[in-house]
Amino acid sequence: MRLILISLTVLLVLIQYPLWLGKGGWLSVWELSKRVDTALAKDKEQEARNAELASEVQDLRDGTGAVEERARYELGLVKDNEVFVQILKPVPAKVENKTAALPVPQSSAKP
Repeated sequence: MRLILISLTVLLVLIQYPLWLGKGGWLSVWELSKRVDTALAKDKEQEARNAELASEVQDLRDGTGAVEERARYELGLVKDNEVFVQILKPVPAKVENKTAALPVPQSSAKP
């Protein structure tokens, strides 16, 4: 009787091994499911990027507004009878020696 119980236990373990750890077992299915989810998320990002690029290409083909905007911002071009004005932010001056910039106190006593 004991030999039959041990034999059935060993058979049960041998049957369970491919289910959990074999090729197509639960662990590999779980890992593949994670990889599929990651691929689907990346695919959605790429589809959104492709749609944005397709709309930009369509705008460049049909409209002149996008071409003009790119010429102005990327190449710095201006139209006829326009004046280009560039405003620069002031750069603060560096103080080399901060202690030299401090005023020296003088005594106010009269002789």
